[in-house]
Amino acid sequence: MRLPPFNPYAAVAIGVLAVSTSAVLVKLANSAPAGIIANYRLLFAVLIMLPIVLSKYRYEFRLISKKNWLFSILAGIFLALHFILWFESLNYTSVASSVVLVTMQPIFAFLGTYLLFQERFSYGAVISLIIALFGSFIIGWGDFQLGGMALFGDILALLGAIAVTVYFLFGQSARQHLSLITYTFIVYAISSIVLILYNIVLGNSFFGYPQDHWWAFIALAIIPTFFGHSLFNWALKWVSTSTISMGIVLEPIGATILAYLVLNETITWSQFLGGTIVIVGLFLFIVSTSRKTKVTIATKNNQ
Repeated sequence: MRLPPFNPYAAVAIGVLAVSTSAVLVKLANSAPAGIIANYRLLFAVLIMLPIVLSKYRYEFRLISKKNWLFSILAGIFLALHFILWFESLNYTSVASSVVLVTMQPIFAFLGTYLLFQERFSYGAVISLIIALFGSFIIGWGDFQLGGMALFGDILALLGAIAVTVYFLFGQSARQHLSLITYTFIVYAISSIVLILYNIVLGNSFFGYPQDHWWAFIALAIIPTFFGHSLFNWALKWVSTSTISMGIVLEPIGATILAYLVLNETITWSQFLGGTIVIVGLFLFIVSTSRKTKVTIATKNNQ
């Protein structure tokens, strides 16, 4: 294999920093509904990708089977659901709680593969899973003491983690037959259509937002999407999925620091203790399952 033109570990580090901005950017546009924020993040990403797809990848669309179309469409629907749930959670709970809980998606991914594909867990994986769930319980208990709405936000974040897990399970098969650019373009486009319909049904306005919100929408499409997920996908050619998974587990730390610096959010004892336990549990879980690479651990398209 030829040497990479850029250090892949540096690319992973840049990607982690990029995806860490996602929750803060959503908070900066918090006067817009969650569905609108998610819609413009994906719509602008689609528009940026459109010239590349039309010039270099349009022939692939004629070769896509009905099954891969179906799975790509379902993946797009669940990606839209993930963003709605996660972005909405940020209206009720802190960046620290929301990002830690939504980052638990590796656990839900392996639970899904256990139920659907009879994947087996090692004892270490089971123990680390229990550790991570215990940490999430501490976060939820602390937020419940702060107020029921904070706990509601935590629940939405967990549901967002489940939704993105289903997105990856549907996308697993399609990605084996489609190029990365073609697959992500279809998924983002389907998600955008779903979100447009969602916003129309709810009566959300597509316009009339402050200028800084539009900059946040564009930043969401570029920074966490392309400088985050695209770099992860590029680095996969030279580093393992488990390496990238371990990098993404650090996202809550970067997001919490940014929330403190930009939004002046403080960290409660339960968020610090529970978040630390969740991150440790996730690290142990990924290490325990790193040899079982049959299913990608839902790391490439989050926050």
